[in-house]
Amino acid sequence: MTGRDLLRMDEAEVAALLAEATKAQVATINPDGSVHLVPMSYVVVDDEVTLWTDPASKKVSNLRRDPRITCLVEQGDDFASFRAVQLVGTARLSSDTETSRAVGEALFARSVGELSDDLRAYVAGLAPQRVSVTIEPVTVVSWDHRKLAGARPDQVGT
Repeated sequence: MTGRDLLRMDEAEVAALLAEATKAQVATINPDGSVHLVPMSYVVVDDEVTLWTDPASKKVSNLRRDPRITCLVEQGDDFASFRAVQLVGTARLSSDTETSRAVGEALFARSVGELSDDLRAYVAGLAPQRVSVTIEPVTVVSWDHRKLAGARPDQVGT
């Protein structure tokens, strides 16, 4: 078993990290081929990482032209506690108002808990002005340095 095998998370561990973390680094491709990278809040909807954003944003403009996307979700303050999930795939955009409202409500509920009627009305007002971006992963790469505690020194870094 290699060091990478020791660090890899299984599906349940990946799902747990995605449920626990709150921020993703989201990369899209600019027209000149450079990378556009931004931090974003996200929510997991139907087991898929989903963003809620301005349809006029640079990332959405990039995704309309080229749907390739990479999303990195990470946690940990030091090497020993660092863990991450990288999703590489394509983005599915939806400007459907009802989908937008549902994603917005889920995102706000994740941050504040149960939504008040006023907050639901606020999200409903924003929904027509937002799009949802769902990441459809082709490749999922994960690592969890907390697993290194039981690893033999000759297995680490291989």
